[in-house]
Amino acid sequence: MPTQPDPGYRRILVLTWPIILANSATPLLGLVDTAIIGNLASSAHLGAIALGALMFNFIYWGFGFLRMSTTGFVAQASGRNDQDAILETTLRALCMGLLIGAALWLLQWPLIELTLTLFGASTEVETIAAQYFSVRIWGAPATLGSYVLMGYFIGQGLSRHLLLVQLSLNGLNIALDLLLAGAFKLGATGIALGTAISEWTVFCLALGLVIRHFKGENSTPDLSWKTLPWRTLFQADKFKPVLHANLNLMIRTLFLLLGFAVFTDQGARFGDQVLAANHILLQFISFSAFFLDGFAFTCESMAGKALGQNNRTLFLLVIRRTTALAATTALLLALGILLMGGTLVSWLTDLPPVQETALRFLPFCALYVCLSFAAFQLDGLFIGTTSTAPLRNAAILATTSFMLLCWICIPLWGNRGLWIAFVGFVLLRAIYLGRYFTPLLARLDTRT
Repeated sequence: MPTQPDPGYRRILVLTWPIILANSATPLLGLVDTAIIGNLASSAHLGAIALGALMFNFIYWGFGFLRMSTTGFVAQASGRNDQDAILETTLRALCMGLLIGAALWLLQWPLIELTLTLFGASTEVETIAAQYFSVRIWGAPATLGSYVLMGYFIGQGLSRHLLLVQLSLNGLNIALDLLLAGAFKLGATGIALGTAISEWTVFCLALGLVIRHFKGENSTPDLSWKTLPWRTLFQADKFKPVLHANLNLMIRTLFLLLGFAVFTDQGARFGDQVLAANHILLQFISFSAFFLDGFAFTCESMAGKALGQNNRTLFLLVIRRTTALAATTALLLALGILLMGGTLVSWLTDLPPVQETALRFLPFCALYVCLSFAAFQLDGLFIGTTSTAPLRNAAILATTSFMLLCWICIPLWGNRGLWIAFVGFVLLRAIYLGRYFTPLLARLDTRT
């Protein structure tokens, strides 16, 4: 059985930097969409895009388990050099992603009605948002299918393929936005159409890259339609673990979403000024997550392969080295927030009251970033080893504890209490997950 290369710090960084760039490229697209519509169309179109994009972000984040579970199962099969398992895993997840995307397309009108009911907007904004949603939803199967293919890239350690796909998506989408919304004056509908076309085009690109890589890993590849393992894909003994893992990951994601929603809701209760300041500080946390997620993704791939090889020594080495780099990065990011926070806040808002409020709570933001690496790394570790029940349980416990901390701390210290509870939220995620580390380690032999 081939062994995984020694996970030296340089190799970890080589695998991680494309992931960081790919992650940081994602919000650029939203900024470009906003800039194009903000300069070429009415405020109603801008509001419609904000409303529609919020709904798609919520839906797609909820189905992020397609990427996560694929990464774990592919990484472990790659560690065993089990090409049949890699093929079955990828094909099974791809079918699930395409079917879920098709179901979303069929359910588009109930989803639109639900969105418009939850978020009050003017009649004009609602009409445009419905048009935006009905066009962009055509790209849902491609987007969810791409999640699976990105999981394949990460599980195989092909981070540069991931970067290529992400940059292609953004580049094509920006070009189509300028053409359809700018030159053709289609407004929000043009943005939606450009996004859907980009999603399908890049899905085909990613699929081609996966097929080429898989063929390169096999001496006698046979990927003809008739020879693919269709009959075994959804056999109970093979499908049940996948379904169980995906359900756990979905529950985990929904509870984490709930935690962030509670933070935003509680901040809004202190008025617009505090809400705006908290939102700015959350942007720093989101930016930091691009870097920490990169090390977590690398941990997913390397730890999953080490588990597939049943190599305890390699497994522990991966954890130590990826975590050391993640911790160092988190510390540097936190110091950057403390030292440059005033300048960054002034770039994001020119309102003195909001600036003053944001700076008052900046140390809590820096503390959150500094401590958050542990939760990111443990997330990556348990995703890569497809140990999803701990992820589910930790998310439920951490979110419940966060709400309890809010109930205790907010009446005593106001928004400061909210930030204390929020820092406790990310710290407790790591603590609750850490309790499951010893049982996870017991799955490995002592073989070197």
